[in-house]
Amino acid sequence: MSTTKNVLYGIAVAIVTLAPAVASAQWSRGKTNAASGGTPQGTIIGIISATMNWLLAILGFLGIIGFVIAGLLYLTAAGDENQATRAKSAMTYSVIGVIVALLGFVVIQAVEAWLWEDTAF
Repeated sequence: MSTTKNVLYGIAVAIVTLAPAVASAQWSRGKTNAASGGTPQGTIIGIISATMNWLLAILGFLGIIGFVIAGLLYLTAAGDENQATRAKSAMTYSVIGVIVALLGFVVIQAVEAWLWEDTAF
């Protein structure tokens, strides 16, 4: 029983060891390893920076959409004080959202310049 178990473990180890060679997974065929796998070829800092810029763009876009909706709410208040107050508070929050997005962009650019030791912002 022990011999059969050892033979089966040996076959399993051989299959796991040789599987990448059979799939040609260790050769990149002239490309870099990142390009052959389809992963991004940028640096970690570049990938994080691009992701943060993308997220901040979405945040700014949503802030502007909120500002437009708040303006429409204010225009359609038609003298209703509760509706006007709600529209004013929505407009305030939208402006705060846009300011946060812009400050986030500035902070990301400053940190990226600091990490890359770049002197120009």
